[in-house]
Amino acid sequence: MELLKEKIRQEGKVLSEEVLKVDSFLNHQIDPVLMQEIGKEFVSRFSDQQITKIVTIESSGIAPATMAGLLLGVPVVFARKRKSLTLTDHLYSAKVHSFTKGETNDISVSKDFISSADTVLLIDDFLANGQAALGLIEIVKQAGAQLAGVGIVIEKSFQPGGKMMRTSGIRVESLAEVQSLANGKVQFVGEENL
Repeated sequence: MELLKEKIRQEGKVLSEEVLKVDSFLNHQIDPVLMQEIGKEFVSRFSDQQITKIVTIESSGIAPATMAGLLLGVPVVFARKRKSLTLTDHLYSAKVHSFTKGETNDISVSKDFISSADTVLLIDDFLANGQAALGLIEIVKQAGAQLAGVGIVIEKSFQPGGKMMRTSGIRVESLAEVQSLANGKVQFVGEENL
């Protein structure tokens, strides 16, 4: 998705060879026009599926997931990372390790919101080692729902998550695939090293 790549080139900040900061439009401040285009792209890529729910993880996946949900006319469910006074039992849960934060969280979704009747599209902001996506996939399995696929805004292709999921037969659609963050520069898959 060229619009997204251009935004990453203009506003993304390479903090290390493994960390790309995109908080000016995705992770802290949200660019709603870009999110709308991202939603359209996900809907286009998964138009062959009969999606009934979109599931994401709080918090950076919520904006792109909501835009796709709006266009599909389906609910968006987000897995919570923290316990809530109102969300205490009747849950699907999984453990997820965050590479960026260096911590492991229990994520959970109420059993009221996903069932075996659902076809679920997972959407998240980043795919690196695949832990968040695997945790969400575990929740979909616990619900007995069908997995339509995984939509990723930015995939760090030099980390193993995408390859691991594709090798195991999971459909992954990434809108921007970063091949390298070497020398403080973003290089996308398919681009020649400049």
